[in-house]
Amino acid sequence: MTYTQLAVIGLLGAVLYDMAILRTAVLGRRAFWVAYAIMVTFQLLSNGVLTGLRVVRYSADSVAGVGSLGPGTPPFIGSGRIFFAPVEDLVFGFSLIVFTLATWVWLGRRGLQPRPLAGPPRWRDPASAPDGRRVPTQLSWPQAAPPPDDGPSPPKRAG
Repeated sequence: MTYTQLAVIGLLGAVLYDMAILRTAVLGRRAFWVAYAIMVTFQLLSNGVLTGLRVVRYSADSVAGVGSLGPGTPPFIGSGRIFFAPVEDLVFGFSLIVFTLATWVWLGRRGLQPRPLAGPPRWRDPASAPDGRRVPTQLSWPQAAPPPDDGPSPPKRAG
């Protein structure tokens, strides 16, 4: 199976996972596309450096485009490449981001703790949850104790 075929399968799987399985619809959110624009910028930068310097090389038979153009640097744009890297890298990266963010949103809707705390989540009694399922306890950061009440303050000296 080629990298192109795997990338397309990953893309279809990510869209199905987001829209039909988890039903988070992150692909329909403006926040997702803003975040993706930031992530794809750095993906293109790192892919461009690694592929342009030939640290990472792709088999001509595995990626889209005309394949290998010889022993030199791959084209910057064109021939199935964007910033030296194959288009499949963008498709595969997009799929990974969709899988990750859809899972993140889904877990957040399930009641994952809003703040990171040390140790495993603490669960309250399932019977106390409105729908009977186990829900993480909403834990809060320790609050400072109020100062002790020592009675009335002494009178201030004039001076």
